[in-house]
Amino acid sequence: MKKLIIFGSIIVVLFGAIGFLTHYQNTQTAQGNPFGKKTLHNETVEQLDDPLYQNIILPDELEEKLANGEDATIYFYSGRCEYCNLATPILVPQAEEMGVDLQLFNLLEFEEGRNDYNIRATPMVVHYENGEEVARVEGKLEAEGYERFFEEVVLTD
Repeated sequence: MKKLIIFGSIIVVLFGAIGFLTHYQNTQTAQGNPFGKKTLHNETVEQLDDPLYQNIILPDELEEKLANGEDATIYFYSGRCEYCNLATPILVPQAEEMGVDLQLFNLLEFEEGRNDYNIRATPMVVHYENGEEVARVEGKLEAEGYERFFEEVVLTD
């Protein structure tokens, strides 16, 4: 019986240590991150050094940009969204190739963005002109679909 209690105690301590180390590692990784948060979801931590996820926009920055009547093209995504993970390697290079300043809004870290910008599904690209939404495209498209959206909506001047 004593052996069972000792063995059980060792297992509990090991799981506690693993949990603590995981939390500590995520906290250390999150320090100085572009999201300005103390802790980040694991999916976001994995994207920190990925060149496809560098042009981020924070909620305050987007709110200010729209309040000032500026134009913006925003990609609303979540690191937990299977279709976002498939769309990003198509969408981001397509935007760069066409000269579109596509800014990324992380809905996993900033859930309030779903309500603030009426985002019911991801991935979602929304284009704003003079601070007002003019068009959006939802779901994972092929490169031609994003190209058409950028040509018909974003690059028309």
